[in-house]
Amino acid sequence: MLDLIGNFATHYDKDQKIWSGSSQQSLYNDDLTAGQIIFRQLQRQPQRIFQISHTDNTRLTRSQMLHNAAKVGCYLRDQSFQKETDIVGLMARNSTNVGALAYGCLFNGTPFHAVNPNLERKTIDSLYKITKPRILCCDVADYEKIKDTATSLGALVLIVNGKINGVMSVGDLLQKPLPKDYEPAQFHRGIDRTMAILCSSGTTGTPKAVTLSNSRKLFETHSYLGPDDVQYASSTLDWLTGLITLVTAGVYGTIRLISSQMFSTGHFLELCEQHEVSWTVMANSHVAMLANCPQTRAQKLRSLKHLIFAGGHCLVATLKKMQSFLHGPGILRNAYGLTEVGALVSYNFETQLKPTSVGRLMENIRVRIVDASGKLQGPKEVGEVQCHNGQLWRGYFGNPQATTEMRDSAGWYHTGDIGYFDEDNFLHIVERQKDMLKYLGMMYYPHEVEEVIAQMPDVAEVCVFGIFRETEGDAAAASVVLRSGSNLKPSQVEDYVRQNVSVEFKHLHGGAQIVPQLAKSANGKVNRHAVKAAYLKQSHY
Repeated sequence: MLDLIGNFATHYDKDQKIWSGSSQQSLYNDDLTAGQIIFRQLQRQPQRIFQISHTDNTRLTRSQMLHNAAKVGCYLRDQSFQKETDIVGLMARNSTNVGALAYGCLFNGTPFHAVNPNLERKTIDSLYKITKPRILCCDVADYEKIKDTATSLGALVLIVNGKINGVMSVGDLLQKPLPKDYEPAQFHRGIDRTMAILCSSGTTGTPKAVTLSNSRKLFETHSYLGPDDVQYASSTLDWLTGLITLVTAGVYGTIRLISSQMFSTGHFLELCEQHEVSWTVMANSHVAMLANCPQTRAQKLRSLKHLIFAGGHCLVATLKKMQSFLHGPGILRNAYGLTEVGALVSYNFETQLKPTSVGRLMENIRVRIVDASGKLQGPKEVGEVQCHNGQLWRGYFGNPQATTEMRDSAGWYHTGDIGYFDEDNFLHIVERQKDMLKYLGMMYYPHEVEEVIAQMPDVAEVCVFGIFRETEGDAAAASVVLRSGSNLKPSQVEDYVRQNVSVEFKHLHGGAQIVPQLAKSANGKVNRHAVKAAYLKQSHY
């Protein structure tokens, strides 16, 4: 339910010290999976365009997408993919057949484990060894990266966007006939069945596989969408935003625009002009890039009705500048959510009035603020943001300990984010308590870079942290303590990381410093925040 200023209503219980979004009952039977809902939607107006691939220059009608996805679902059924542990690994960019592959999994009730193809080979290998997929799907360009993992798991490799001699492809599946009586799989309480597995990681950097159910919260937040909307997200299906875009397009019958290119301002502006994008979701850093791009013009963004950003804060000046390119208030919206929750927690329709807030709570979401001693906090009091969505969560696949740490026995998610509610029940996130950093849209952890630098013979101690840049995110920077007698230079540390870390987003784009010692807490642990503060002071950032 929306209140008079266009925000979701949020109620505060001063006795329990809990904030709650409005209560809403789903329109869908709990036995239905998202796959069954999408299957029926694709049967309506079969000749309407459903998907446009800008990169592949292809267009698919609803009927074509339905038949392609059904053939994938039929293949999985014939291969006895029945249990929730019968998993399909999906490591592919946004090309023509990815949607059919994912929808086919949903039709059969088969969870897919989506992994970003830009990750390092060892990370990909460790992630898939958690879930042990029976089929691994990848692009032609990534076959060499994944084939050894497939061999070790005894998994079949399926090529998504082309052909390799002797290797099965999605194109091969689509040549098979489809039984006329094909129907998606049915389940008791399909809402609780695992739909997808996305990637996350704890502060230790150990990869985790986050299970997501067929919850309606994934798409009912966006029930304002309709068949005339053109949806675009640059994120692949391993991101929650990519999954939300895929599912909402299927449920509400929008036009799904895809591109295999990573986000750039020029490419985004081209897509908006050529395809009249009305709905998009992007990272906060992308908003900053777009707002500060010399080529950005209101005329190029005239089709946008919904520009949602998430993943962190934007400067107030940036939001004002971005708003100046949009045709009306309420288009630019900040959202806050967790992969583990599988949906948005809050939504800010009024970035002009509350530019530093992530908004009011979504329907059926409860939030409490808890300080370090476990005491519940009231309005304007800071603490950890803990949320409750009232639905089943099967946790991190194969990791019950981490599951318990994230969600307690009463169902409260411990987000690790520090925040507070203001007097109008708007949620504000002060900082990310967790160590995870994000640069150019890619997540990484300080310890991953620290372990590389620590291999240098002249290094005694090292602390890596992120230097926030509005258009790029958290650029890795390092403070290094040398062994006695060493003359190692900061530039040599930066060069060593470039030579020994295969992915560019983990390089020391924030630079390196040689320091006499690292700030530490009373228990001897390195105080990363204090080290970063000293670095910034010395560097005059």
